Parts: sequence; structure tokens; C-alpha cells
Amino acid sequence: MAKTATLFYGPAQLSNAAATKYTVPAGNIAVIRHIHVENPSGSPVTFTMSIGADAAGTRIYDAYSIPGAAAGVTNSVMDFFCYYPVAAGTVIQAFGGTNNILTLTFGGDLLSAG
Repeated sequence: MAKTATLFYGPAQLSNAAATKYTVPAGNIAVIRHIHVENPSGSPVTFTMSIGADAAGTRIYDAYSIPGAAAGVTNSVMDFFCYYPVAAGTVIQAFGGTNNILTLTFGGDLLSAG
């Protein structure tokens, strides 16, 4: 089995509606290892991310509040180090509580036979 470090998504801003950010290619397993969310605004914004189509039972972050940047600070950053193996064909969906504020980047390892 071959393992390739892979950027699965981003950096890109999130809309305020659930949308697919990555689909695991056929014949592969994706292992999400790092999720990075940036909030450049001065107000908290919620972050939701799902493994599978967005629903209460598939969310790994459900309206998780990302704080706003403090006075004199350019932005607020949250880094989540994790280990989520995701099967081929599975979608990863995400959205922010406010349109086009949060910036999401996530990656890990793509495992493929061969």
C-alpha cells in the first residue's frame, strides 16, 4: 500500500451552506490528519464539518465556535490534529456560520493499493 502526503482542500473560504470539499477517490483511503481553520474577522464564527453528507450523525465539528481575532491581532487560527480514516467514495463536507469568513485547509495521507 502506497502512502502519499496530500492536501485535500484549501486554503479556501467557506460558504454558509454545507458543500463537498473532498471526495475520496475510488480504490483509496484518505486519512485526515490536520484541519486548519482561520477566522480573520473580529467576531466568532461557527464551523461545521462532516465525514459523509452533512447531518447531525456525520459531523466531527458541529457549530464549533472559532473565536474572532483579538484587538491588534490579524486573525484567529484553530489547528486540529486528528486521525480520521475515510473510505473510498466518501465525501467531506464543511461550512461556516457566516458566508465567506472562515478559511479552511485540511490534509493528511492518501493510501492506495500498489
